[in-house]
Amino acid sequence: MKANCWYGKTMLSVEDVPDPQILNQRDAIVQISSTAICGSDLHLYNGFIPTMQRGDILGHEFMGEVVEVGREVTNLRVGDRVVVPFPIACGNCFFCQDGMFSLCENSNPNAWMAEKMFGHAASGIFGYSHLTGGFAGGQAEYARVPFADVGPIKVPDHLTDEQVLFLSDVFPTGYMGAEMCDIKPGDTIAIWGCGPIGQFSIRSAFLLGAERVIAIDQVPERLQMAERGGAETINFEKENVYEVLMDMTGGRGPDACIDDVGMEAHGPAAIFAYDRLKQTMMMETDRPHALREAIMCCRNGGIISVIGVYGGLIDKFPIGSVMQRSLTIKTGQAHVQRYMRPLLDMIENGDIDPSFIVTHVMGLDEAPKAYDMFKNKKDGCIKVVLKTGMNGHGSMLANRHDELLH
Repeated sequence: MKANCWYGKTMLSVEDVPDPQILNQRDAIVQISSTAICGSDLHLYNGFIPTMQRGDILGHEFMGEVVEVGREVTNLRVGDRVVVPFPIACGNCFFCQDGMFSLCENSNPNAWMAEKMFGHAASGIFGYSHLTGGFAGGQAEYARVPFADVGPIKVPDHLTDEQVLFLSDVFPTGYMGAEMCDIKPGDTIAIWGCGPIGQFSIRSAFLLGAERVIAIDQVPERLQMAERGGAETINFEKENVYEVLMDMTGGRGPDACIDDVGMEAHGPAAIFAYDRLKQTMMMETDRPHALREAIMCCRNGGIISVIGVYGGLIDKFPIGSVMQRSLTIKTGQAHVQRYMRPLLDMIENGDIDPSFIVTHVMGLDEAPKAYDMFKNKKDGCIKVVLKTGMNGHGSMLANRHDELLH
């Protein structure tokens, strides 16, 4: 089969690799129809996640058709159309039973690596380094899905791939980021980052009852998409975020702040240069400017929701502000399995159409080009869907792009 493989920092190649096989009777094999590039995939692409090995298959957002199942998978049949969640979860352990699927105790065979780095291991994740299990990812023609009796959700044929694909990650992740804010009627929510997860956090905050959402980014197309979702926007390259947020909230600050950016935050030149220098000197692994700013901007007694990915150590963390002002920090990899069914119901009810996020559709063989476009925000690229049946003729969704520009 064809698969998008990692060979080093910004080095990808679509290669012929062996087809996956059933290894456990709770496995399924899925023939992939659509897969996507996530913002957190760029952390791998840019070389910020350790334990990657040459030839690793990338991708954790994918869906397709079941073509083989193990004997113990009784909920799926060959021919079922499914979306696969990015955390791999057994369904039986303490954390799975509590609905915290991304903390599964049984799905990461390399738990010892994570324990050394984080103190405790979390779940396995598709296509996201050997730290999270070394599982082959979904930017391929086929994928092996462990614990298939727990993870994949069957989706109806009348919904397009683009409407349901993002149940695999970015829609549940954005929703969980908003849910952790404990939104009450009248609340103002500020969101750092208007990439795909930020866009879903914006819309999820409104679905959960927020009165105002203020979105912060610097990319015009992203800010325009945020505005189309009902958000007020701040371009951090043109305005002082703290001062503008205080003006917009009567000096109090937002009720809750969501960090949808994570470890590769950009910011004003001085702090950005500081963090890049610290990274180069191996004195910090992550650039936490968005997190620092969210903490300083949040109102007293408010909530900081951290759903953007962090991988290691950060510098100049304002713990004094957190403690002195009674802030609450909530975070975690999304417990996707918890959200898939209720969010699918929202899609079927017409409450949201997740396909709004797609700006480009390309063939799997164009994955290296797609990563470059996504990383460098070329051609108005916000979200790329890769199709396994499309070879060398990737296309931008021109109408969607035109809408973003006008």
